[in-house]
Amino acid sequence: MLERLSWKRLLLELVLASLPALIIGLLVGYLPWLLLLAVLGVLGWHFNNLLRLSHWLWVDRSMTPPAGRGSWEPLFYGLYQMQARNRRRRRELGHLIKRFRSGAESLPDAVVLTTEEGTIFWCNGLAQQMLGLRWPEDNGQNILNLLRYPEFSRYLRQRDFVRPLTLVLNNHRHLEFRVMPYSEGQWLLVARDVTQMHQLEGARRNFFANVSHELRTPLTVLQGYLEMMNDAVLEGPVRDKALHTMQEQTRRMDGLVRQLLTLSRIEAAPALDLQEVVDVPTMLHLLQREAETLSQGRHEIQFTTDPHLRVFGNDEQLRSAISNLVYNAVNHTPPGTRIEIGWLKTPTGALFRVSDNGPGIAAEHIPRLTERFYRVDKARSRQTGGSGLGLAIVKHALSHHNARLEITSEPGKTTCFSFLLPPRLIVSDDLAQNALRESKPVI
Repeated sequence: MLERLSWKRLLLELVLASLPALIIGLLVGYLPWLLLLAVLGVLGWHFNNLLRLSHWLWVDRSMTPPAGRGSWEPLFYGLYQMQARNRRRRRELGHLIKRFRSGAESLPDAVVLTTEEGTIFWCNGLAQQMLGLRWPEDNGQNILNLLRYPEFSRYLRQRDFVRPLTLVLNNHRHLEFRVMPYSEGQWLLVARDVTQMHQLEGARRNFFANVSHELRTPLTVLQGYLEMMNDAVLEGPVRDKALHTMQEQTRRMDGLVRQLLTLSRIEAAPALDLQEVVDVPTMLHLLQREAETLSQGRHEIQFTTDPHLRVFGNDEQLRSAISNLVYNAVNHTPPGTRIEIGWLKTPTGALFRVSDNGPGIAAEHIPRLTERFYRVDKARSRQTGGSGLGLAIVKHALSHHNARLEITSEPGKTTCFSFLLPPRLIVSDDLAQNALRESKPVI
């Protein structure tokens, strides 16, 4: 184990180099000249090692310093050890930087590192997508020159970073900016996309506004008739009309509340395992009688059903989706309309479709039909008791069964609502027969 160089070792080397000259000088004379030669030899040896060190530092590209002897051996060895430590630290620092960049790239937010003046010296990939930055082209650019928004400029200049800044970009994307000083003279800027949050907040406000609007009308009617009954005694046709109207509005509110609860239950339902066998033909047989009763002979209703086509799924949700499509066809088509309901097996899956030859739906309404409370003809929907929630229930129920509601319409000719369940949800004939036998009551 080598020890660090000390003055004692240097003095010992000088004594050992001068000792032969001293002995020879005492024997043959010329002592001063011999001592001078010995000292010059020691200096020449040190000078040669200095040249070797300089050549290695400035010219030689090898990683290992030259070998040394005597007092130069611990020096060269110390340089080698220091170089090894530096290489190890550089590797550790490189790994640390890689981990930092990998973590920053994995963040769901845009990250930009700047100086206090706003000069960019690093950003992650999401910052390039969300903020339109280019890396490494924008290295050294001022972020205020790239994000030209007055609110953002004031936010950085005021340096009040307790509250975040929400900014609407030119592409209508909502971003929430947070700035945190993380080192002397440096800022960490984080931008998060909150567009979906703003959309959900807007949907929540619209939802409560629509619910309040839908409930206000029947409540106003009930309140009006109750005030009339409080002021005077209603008799005869006036009393009958008041009771009929209040019952009608009560049924409307009850239907609205039930549909809201159904929609909330379907939306909040966890992922379904889809292991329950749903007997759709039996369901459609019951719905056929209900649809004919609801129609009261005003429509020509035809059911085409594959009696052996059963599927895996959730019985309650599929019943809600199918019944809403059938009831909508009966309630929202004029008398004399031909309504065709089909449940058939196709090469691509189990197909359910409801079509009619009614007035149809204009193309601009079709993308919004599954929105809550959206109605094409609001006046007619209120007359028929429609709330605008039925197709929203259908949409969410089908999403749990890996299906999507398809709507096609030609105004004045035909309208078709359909969905296709994937083949993997179709129950095989053997399983269907077993399920059918198990469902039969034992006499």
